[in-house]
Amino acid sequence: MADAAADPRAAVVETVRRLDALGLNRGSTGNVSVRAQRDGASGCWITPTGMGAEGLAADDLVWLGDDGRVDGRWQPSSEAPFHRAVYAARADLHAVVHVHSVHATALACLRRPLPAFHYMIAVAGGCDVPCVPYHLFGTEALSQAVAQAFADRHACLLANHGLVAGGTSLAHALKVALEVESLCEAYLKALAVGEPAILGADEMAAVIERFKSYGRAARR
Repeated sequence: MADAAADPRAAVVETVRRLDALGLNRGSTGNVSVRAQRDGASGCWITPTGMGAEGLAADDLVWLGDDGRVDGRWQPSSEAPFHRAVYAARADLHAVVHVHSVHATALACLRRPLPAFHYMIAVAGGCDVPCVPYHLFGTEALSQAVAQAFADRHACLLANHGLVAGGTSLAHALKVALEVESLCEAYLKALAVGEPAILGADEMAAVIERFKSYGRAARR
């Protein structure tokens, strides 16, 4: 993946194309942003509204400054408000990915959270992936609901809509989105048979503690 620090717009374009190739988004669905600095100002680069992966170029991205400045050839994504809300709520998150992936969207349309039926739920930062109530896309109400869900999570479902995932980098946000989509698929298949067993708070606390060092390369 392109280095977001060196070329944040190229890294966003690469992420958009990756989401499309993986089937997490189709056409112009979803959106991606990354925190960045521009001419000494803080803000983020975000995908334009109504534009899909095919033909998307770095100079199509729109600048959203923390000072309220909007700069670009196109209008920013209609979901720009909740991207901004996530960044305002979480200084540690530097990328946000929004997808309409099939299984996460199906669960969101049931208006059900994704519970701790599997220990990998911890990839989203806690013991579940919450489902925020339905609000019209692009509204302040949706933005506030997403920001609230992200207070202690890296992902949330949007009722009758889709999935939002955040990360310390674009690669991390993409990883969270992929894992949550896969977990939603497994959960829906389990529900077709019966109600899955749910891990308890103590069990998930142990997983979350283990995740603090999980997956890091280390010498024996």
